[in-house]
Amino acid sequence: MKARVSPLRNPLRGEGVRVPGDKSISHRALMFASLAEGESRVAGLAGGDDVRSTARCLAQLGVPLLRGDGTPWHPKPRSSEQPEDAEPGFVPPQRPPGSAPLPARDSDMEEDDAIVIGQGLAGLREPLDRLDCGNSGTTLRLMTGVLSGAGVEATLIGDASLSRRPMERVARPLRQLGAAIETREGKPPVVVRRGHPVHAGSIVSEVASAQVKSAVLLAGLFAEGETSFTEPAKSRDHTERMLRLMGAQVVQRGTTVAVRGRAGLNGFALDVPGDLSSAAFLIAAAMIAPEGSSLTLEHVGVNPTRAGFLDALALFGARLQLELGNAGGPEPVAKLTVQAQRLRGASLDADLVLRAIDEVPILAVVAAFASGTTVVRDAGELRVKESDWVATTVRMLRAFGVDAEERVDGLVVHGGRPLRAARVDSAGDHRIAMAGAIAALCADGPSEIADVANVATSFPSFVALLRELGADIGAS
Repeated sequence: MKARVSPLRNPLRGEGVRVPGDKSISHRALMFASLAEGESRVAGLAGGDDVRSTARCLAQLGVPLLRGDGTPWHPKPRSSEQPEDAEPGFVPPQRPPGSAPLPARDSDMEEDDAIVIGQGLAGLREPLDRLDCGNSGTTLRLMTGVLSGAGVEATLIGDASLSRRPMERVARPLRQLGAAIETREGKPPVVVRRGHPVHAGSIVSEVASAQVKSAVLLAGLFAEGETSFTEPAKSRDHTERMLRLMGAQVVQRGTTVAVRGRAGLNGFALDVPGDLSSAAFLIAAAMIAPEGSSLTLEHVGVNPTRAGFLDALALFGARLQLELGNAGGPEPVAKLTVQAQRLRGASLDADLVLRAIDEVPILAVVAAFASGTTVVRDAGELRVKESDWVATTVRMLRAFGVDAEERVDGLVVHGGRPLRAARVDSAGDHRIAMAGAIAALCADGPSEIADVANVATSFPSFVALLRELGADIGAS
């Protein structure tokens, strides 16, 4: 699939726009609710394929889960071990014998709402088939922690992109807690073996990673006593916030977080905040668009541990209005208003990049329109994302004629010059595809972004929302 993007002829304008639900929170809401006692209701889930992969895996584990669109699953995600057919067929998941019935549909449910009937810590069943996580690293890594704690044997697989991503960073600490986990040369498939109960323990990590931390804490829920995770800097804390909401004993001591098991978790109700990572593309578009552009976004999640994007914009000299709202849940939300404006280059260091890791590709596009030089440093984690984000981001910028260069652990962008029309190969990476599309809005002619199908994994309404704001963009 390709996207064709024409340069903006008029300002972008939008009022009261709501982006899809936060993907990280959506994954956790479904997964954690499955471990609770009783019913949970979640509104505003992320609608992309990644969160549907989590729902599908939970269905295969016998969890009674219903989305507002009538099903907890999606046409089977493609994986490296199941080659792509001409047309993906609908393959409903096989629910294990004895699984509890699905909940009845509520007439008030919206398409992206869900009801989950929690099965408790002892309620997951062994799946009849492999758990296909599609393109979702969050699904695979967090599910590895859940399965290790629950003592459920399963094989987790993913698509070609996910199958290249490192999994030993999750497997090693879980093995320290007693789990038996196999990988293929450190990458998926990941096999969790039954018969190896986890025990409480203290894990010290060399990398700050919310996914690794979450996998360890999830496994620790099943063990007697305190399980702790220490990281060099505090990563995003969606897991800790949600576990506290559910009644778990969670303690934070500096960059160490601990959970006490065996935990009894309560069901909950949650309205998922809008995804700041998705909002970032629209915010960037409004900032670099023609004078007079203005955008207001509602109910956006602004958790301090992942709001590095907003802090980075401040370093670029951006002015952005933030009005905190009434979240009614564990996560802070805000209304964000931004206009077109001039920007300057910035230096983005390790602490900020940790809190804005998913937004680095679009921040690099912002840097291309800022006067002066922008440096991203101490960001080696960028090399092991959906693609090598250092290489693919620099390649995307150079296609537009931007002076950009790779560093071992980051990149340098010399901005402030006009962009030329380009043909960009996104390498199947949804964030590179969307970042390229935003850059193309201000190029000197129509541009083409190739291989954009994976945008559906995180932001399926991306093209439609840009059109509503006034962009000339189409996909075919």
